[in-house]
Amino acid sequence: MSEENTLYSNANEIYFSEVEGEHGLEMNLDESIKSQLVGLIEERFEQAELAREHDEQRWLSAYHNFRGLYGKGVSFRESEKSKVFIKVTKTKVLAAFGQLVDVIFGTGQFPIGVKETLIPEGVSTYRHVDMTPNLETSSYQETEEEEKPKEEEVNPFDVGYEGDGKVLKAGATFSQGESRFEQLLKEAEEDGKIKLEDGPSPDPNVLEVSPAKEAARKMQKLIHDQIEESNGSSELRNAIFEASLFGTGIIKGPFNHNKTIGRWKKDETTGDRNYDPISVRVPRIEFVSIWDFFPDPSATTIDECEYAFHRHKLNRSQLRALARLPYFSKECIRECLVLGPNYEERDYEHELKDDARTDEYGSGQFEVLEYWGIMDAEYAREAGMEIPEDVDDLDEVQINAWICNGKLLRSVVNPFTPNRLPYNAFSYERNPYSFFGIGVAENMDDSQQIMNGHARMAIDNLALSGSLVFDVDESALVGGQSMEIYPGKVFRRQAGMPGQAIHGVKFPNTSQENMMMFDKFRQLADEQTGIPSYSHGQTGVQSMTRTASGMSMLLGAASLNIKTVVKNLDDFLLKPLGQAYYQWNMQFFDGNLDIEGDLEIKAMGTNSLMQKEVRSQRLTMFLQTAQNPAIAPFVKISKIISELAYSLDLDPDEILNDPEEAAIMAQIIGVQNAGQATGSEAVAPSDQQGSVGSPQGTPEQPQDVGVTGTGGGNIGTGNVPQAGESEFSG
Repeated sequence: MSEENTLYSNANEIYFSEVEGEHGLEMNLDESIKSQLVGLIEERFEQAELAREHDEQRWLSAYHNFRGLYGKGVSFRESEKSKVFIKVTKTKVLAAFGQLVDVIFGTGQFPIGVKETLIPEGVSTYRHVDMTPNLETSSYQETEEEEKPKEEEVNPFDVGYEGDGKVLKAGATFSQGESRFEQLLKEAEEDGKIKLEDGPSPDPNVLEVSPAKEAARKMQKLIHDQIEESNGSSELRNAIFEASLFGTGIIKGPFNHNKTIGRWKKDETTGDRNYDPISVRVPRIEFVSIWDFFPDPSATTIDECEYAFHRHKLNRSQLRALARLPYFSKECIRECLVLGPNYEERDYEHELKDDARTDEYGSGQFEVLEYWGIMDAEYAREAGMEIPEDVDDLDEVQINAWICNGKLLRSVVNPFTPNRLPYNAFSYERNPYSFFGIGVAENMDDSQQIMNGHARMAIDNLALSGSLVFDVDESALVGGQSMEIYPGKVFRRQAGMPGQAIHGVKFPNTSQENMMMFDKFRQLADEQTGIPSYSHGQTGVQSMTRTASGMSMLLGAASLNIKTVVKNLDDFLLKPLGQAYYQWNMQFFDGNLDIEGDLEIKAMGTNSLMQKEVRSQRLTMFLQTAQNPAIAPFVKISKIISELAYSLDLDPDEILNDPEEAAIMAQIIGVQNAGQATGSEAVAPSDQQGSVGSPQGTPEQPQDVGVTGTGGGNIGTGNVPQAGESEFSG
């Protein structure tokens, strides 16, 4: 099978990976068609870039508030001396980012789950081993030699305790990572000796499995392993940070990535270890900055986008590297290099810079646009693409194109099945009428400006009220004197009353009123963002924070806002990303998945974590209830223990024994307990001194407890004397 390659870039490097099953998807276009396609893509990019200008201004304001910088449009009066900036926005953004990271990654498990549907399609909910004898293969001979092997084939789970008709097999041992039931399933596939029936097991002693649930857990474990191998958590943290700051985070992928695994092989002849790395294909996700992402202007979600642009800023080496990748036109890349760099910095890029660099430093860069979007089937046929005849002209196909300097570098059909845009956009606070969301910095923009204003006023007022201003009557003083003030200064007066020539004027101190307004708008910032100051370390003891219960109540109320944000992540990032990983594995995974039935992706945010805690508590309570001898026969204890381990984020396959291993452990524990009981009984009677029949001892006389049963005391009522006893007065 031929292979086609998908390329995706990061800030500093370009990743390249292979995608199978894409032979013949290259668009062989004429020069006139290429120019038309490039013109169409460039026109769409201009529309997307123009529609994003208002959002860019919002992001710039949020970035300045986060960095503690005044924008270029902010001017101060000459009387304003202080230009201080109180970075409360930075504290709030980092607090929101920390809370989201703690909720998403605090459990140590990636928050994407795979569950089976309530009524699985294509696979049974339960299956069990048919323990009835096979009459076609069984014989009616009465010899014991022929009946024994038949009995072993009919009842493979020959485990249990003596007395109930089942004993451990001779030489039974623990399995090495594979349960006995899995071994029997393999034997059933090979020899056909064991028959599996659909439905729950009618006999509690017969094992049953849940194929749909096992497939879901296998897929979930595979997705978690792939995200861990491709460093997906780091990419997600970058996107969550931009979502907290600007309001929107973008994740691209998953794409194929060839990961190199180091391996050393020992040479049998020389004994040396030689480095022999292997390359494995894994899916990889990538963080995309919102400054480089241009969606369809008419869309409010990524599902509504007809197209999306990803702008790359490449140097000459990175642009030359594209020529070595499949389906990239070397001639067009060579022409782009001859035409020279074409990257032009936008206005917002100048604002993002901390220094005064000019455009000449970025003159050696190339602007490459990556386009993912739709194309009419009729236009695609005219362009020379091979479209099946059953596709109507009114239908559409998705393509991926790369352009630079007016040249079409690459044009292929979307390789993913089903077709999808390989981007996931999620909002911190969703704006239902816009694609881009609202972040923490924008929510408290007004409060930040007012806090800065009152802080500057307080500092300027302190500069005036902290020192004296002198009023001097020069007509009463001798001319030519210095007006410098210092301790021991002598002014020569020539007329007037004493003390009338020089007056010290003290300005009133209004800093307290200004700081009161500062604190008031800081409290408003807490309400605007939903992140109270005490949740990220505000000093000072308040009435509600004096006790642990009061603090817990406040933190619980403050977590409601962050739960809403996590719900946005569940709906617009984690669930679509899990579905993309599931589709990638079903399409491109090299190994044998052996997964049947329909699976459902579950985003495990705050609500899912709370449900897990409640579920584990309920399972524990039910397990205690099941210890009642009257209820125990109706309960499948092994299933409850397995679900309890799974709710605690433990792998049941690793920590739980299968029935055969459980029987072995039961016998071992029983032997140990029997040995301890025998040893204690052998020692106790012989060591007692003064017992009956010993040379030293005599029978002890019963203690006189009296009428009240307290040994003659007056505490308690004791027992009522019965007829025939000495104290009975009847």
